[in-house]
Parts: sequence; structure tokens; C-alpha cells
Amino acid sequence: MEESNQSQPTAPASLSLSSTGNGEYSSVASTSTTDSQVQEEETAVADAEAEDNGERHPQLIRQMMSVSYNVYSSAPENEGWMRDDSWSCVVIILTFWFFVSMTMILGVYGSASLLLGPYSSVLIEPNSFFVEYVKISEIYEAANGLMLYGFHSDPPLDVVIPWSESHNTTLSSRTDKEWIYFLNAGSQINVSYNINSPSSSSLVLVIAQGNEGLNQWLVDPSYPNTTLSWQVIQGSGLIQQDIFISSSYYVGIGNLNAEAVEVQLNVRLRAFLYNTSGSYYKCSLTESGCSFKLSFTGGNTVLLTSPGPTLGRETNKWYVKLSYGPRWVTYLVGIGGMTVLMLAAFRFLSYLQCTHQNGNRNQYGETGSARTPLLSNKDDDLSSWGSSYDSVSHDDEDPEDGQAAGSFEGKSAKDGEVNQNVRRLCAICFDAPRDSFFLPCGHCVACFSCATRIAEAAGTCPICRRRMKKVRKIFTV
Repeated sequence: MEESNQSQPTAPASLSLSSTGNGEYSSVASTSTTDSQVQEEETAVADAEAEDNGERHPQLIRQMMSVSYNVYSSAPENEGWMRDDSWSCVVIILTFWFFVSMTMILGVYGSASLLLGPYSSVLIEPNSFFVEYVKISEIYEAANGLMLYGFHSDPPLDVVIPWSESHNTTLSSRTDKEWIYFLNAGSQINVSYNINSPSSSSLVLVIAQGNEGLNQWLVDPSYPNTTLSWQVIQGSGLIQQDIFISSSYYVGIGNLNAEAVEVQLNVRLRAFLYNTSGSYYKCSLTESGCSFKLSFTGGNTVLLTSPGPTLGRETNKWYVKLSYGPRWVTYLVGIGGMTVLMLAAFRFLSYLQCTHQNGNRNQYGETGSARTPLLSNKDDDLSSWGSSYDSVSHDDEDPEDGQAAGSFEGKSAKDGEVNQNVRRLCAICFDAPRDSFFLPCGHCVACFSCATRIAEAAGTCPICRRRMKKVRKIFTV
């Protein structure tokens, strides 16, 4: 029966070729026809066995066996890790800008306490890009006489007021005393002194710039290089000091002797003050304080002035609080702008990277398709469906079924493929079974030891190139 069935398709081929007088062609045609029938029968048997084993997609799996392994990730997977990196970039930008904002609000433009002396003329020039308004308020008592002015531009420093004050004081042993003056550039200080001491004791007279200079002198009164002017005085005399930087200055005197010393000081000053005639805003400081709103376009200057010495006043000092109102629009727009710029730059770099990967894929696509797959295509397909339990159930199949499937693949491959047992081994070491999978992608391609090394070294799945979080071991019961 078999011989008769095989001779029927051979006869027409023999007749068609016998006219050419070549017998070899007839034998080749009959052989090829027989092989095709055998392949069709084997394919039908393999499909039936696959359906009996519970495989729902035998044709799909067989087609994927002939497709080479591709190490490049798909577009949705690329979009996944790009989206994760984008959110990380946003979080970093928000954190950075938060610290910058707090530094500007609480540090550079934070509240400050000012101590003013007579005839003070303090020019305040905040950055209107970060500051919306300037507020001056009293601290201890009503600061009568203080004025707050607003200008479109810096006022001229052309008002010269000479004035003086005298101080008679007795310094106990190891004590000191200071007087504060706010002087602008071009001003001058002249201090004349007269010491009344039966033992001709000497004192230390200093002129210090700002609180820092005064504190350095108080730490070590005998050290001369910590202040603008340091002089050991005895008897009577005169000390003169020119001012080159607008700041607060202290005239201090210290007694380093073991006995009390009486001294008379006469401080004469030639002070340069700002001209207030061109101001468009004017406010007398009261208990509620004064607030001056700045224009966003800039060109705003604030001036704080104090009156001269007042007769009958116990001390000619004023304590005020200077505070700045933040311009929140700047900080919010800054956060949004920085975020957009960084995301645009990140997207551009990601686009260049994807373009480079696509170029490499097109360049090496033909070579890669002709190579033998590194990993089992069947396992890759099941793991790509996203379930690590499919891999476990696949590993628990009957060994005889695996051998049957391996023999079928060995017959269908041109040069011979590895059998099913080899596909169950680790794709890295080929010594241990595939008993682990990656999270969150769920791919199962290596043993637990190799998978752990991959996670520690690369941190990405070798199948989809997604970032892996954990490696789980599969325990077969």
C-alpha cells in the first residue's frame, strides 16, 4: 500500500522528465515529494501532541522558534524606563529648587535687626525679582523720628551734616563701652579724649566696622589687628579716621587696668547723607510699621533715616526690624521653568539614545537573525507574557514530553538545535536550572546565582533592559 501511494505522485514527474532523457531528475523529484509529505505528517503529529499537553498556541511557539533572539527592548518598555527616569528627574529638580528657595527666603532675604545711631541714612537695595515688598517695624518701643523713603533710582549722596556729641564715663577694671554710628562713604570721625587718672593709666580706643569687627575686639581687646583703628591712649589727644565703606561703625574704649579710670570723649563727625527731595514714597515709622512695595521691573530703592541727637533722650539708639516679602510668582515660575527645561533636555538625550540603538539594530539585524538563539525561545515567549508562574509550571512538565519536543525541534532545524533539557538550563552558566525570575518584568532566563550577579552588576533585565528591583528564586515542589 505504501509503495503504491508513493508511486502515484512520482509517475507524472517521471513522464515529464523522461522526455529530456535524464533519469536523475526523476529520482530527485520523487525524493523531494516524499520528504515534504513526511514533514507535513511530523508537523501534524507535533501539533496534536502540543494540544494534548495543554499548549494553546503551538503554531505561535513554533514560529517564534525560528526567530532569532533580539536583545533590544521594545518601544513600550523603552517608554516605561524613560517615564521612570523622567519622574526621578522631576523629584530631583523640585528638591533642589526647594532648598534654593529656602536659602533665598530665610537666608539672603531673611529678617534682620538693625541698630541705628543719630543721623543714620541707610540705603536698602533688594532684588525686586525675588522681593515683593520691604517692611520696617519697631522692636522695643515706638521709633519716633525714623522715616522710610521710596525712590525710582538711587538718590544722590550730597548732603553733608557736621555734628558732635560728648561722653563722660568712668570705666571699671576690665570693662569697655561702645557707641554706634552709621556712616556712608566719604564721612569722617574725629575723637578727642581726656583721661583723668592719678596713676596715669592708659586705655584702648578703637574704631570698629560692623558687629564682626566689634566682636573680634571684645574677644581680645589687646590685639591691634582686629579693628579699623586701635590706639593706646594716655592723657589727652585726638584720633581721626576717614570712612571709605558705607556701614555701621563703633567707637569703643576699654580699660585693661586693675583700677577704675575716668575719661571724657568728644566725638565729632562729618556725615554724608542721601538727599530725600526726590522720593515718591514717604512713611513715618509708627507701631504698625511701614511697608514699601517694589515694582517687578526694578528701579526701586528704599532709604531709612534717623533723626539727630535728641535732648532729654536717655539713649540715641533705635532698634528696628527689617523684613522682606518674597515674590512667590518668581519661585513658582522658576520651579516650572526648571522642570520643563530639564525634561526637554532629558527627552532629547533619550531620543538620541533610541536613535543610536535603532541604528545598531538595523546594522546588525541580518547577522543576528542568522545566529542560534542564546536562550530558549519558548521560555522567552512564556516569560514575556509576564508570569513567573508559567515558568514554574513549564519546568514541572513530564521529562518525556520535553524529550519529544526536543526531538521534534532537532528534526525541524537545519543544522540541529539544542534539545529541551538544554533550554531548561541557565543561559549564563549552562550548569544549573533556571530557578529564578526578575521583578517587575518576570523574565526567567538564569539560575539564582547568575541572576543575583546580573542584578548587582548591571541592574537591568537582559531580555527587556528594564530596571530590575528584585530577584526571586523559584522553588520546585
